[in-house]
Amino acid sequence: MSLSHALMTSLLEKSSSGYDLARRFEKSIGYFWSATHQQIYRELARMEKAGWIASEAAPDGGRTRKKLYKVLEAGRTELQRWAREPAPLLDIRDEFMVRLRADAAIGPLGLAPELKRRLQLHRTKLAAYQAFEARDFPDHATLSREARIQHLILKTGLMYEESWVRWCEEALVVLAQDETCSPEEVTAPGA
Repeated sequence: MSLSHALMTSLLEKSSSGYDLARRFEKSIGYFWSATHQQIYRELARMEKAGWIASEAAPDGGRTRKKLYKVLEAGRTELQRWAREPAPLLDIRDEFMVRLRADAAIGPLGLAPELKRRLQLHRTKLAAYQAFEARDFPDHATLSREARIQHLILKTGLMYEESWVRWCEEALVVLAQDETCSPEEVTAPGA
């Protein structure tokens, strides 16, 4: 996926300035496709040059250089073309898995602190996703098609984080068998 497709999707949901788009992006699409503000502004300029989007001065009386962006028909066509392409499966490329493999090959390397850190990060993100679900999707029976699709996306994040929490807890138990701390110490909340 290219950043341009993610940005056009967000702009189709709501025309925005670059700044507002970047802030909205961080709170939605950014959870599974990250980009810096600089990358977003560069991509907006490239997309405008390609004729996919257009900008106009913000209606603030000319006091700022703020531009509002919207998707043009050519951008909508490009997004439809891209959306129909087969999406590649996600390749896992996690340096920690190689470290864990090294631990298996040469003996305990003291990886429990890093696993505890990762466990806490996954628990924190899971809690955030659960809060989003409670806030944004309280009544599943009355959701529109758009909201049901957005909820499906959030469910992917929930399941992803839940699986990583379970995996980290299991890995800590396995590592504890050869380390100095007990499984209870490594899996306790906040440990």
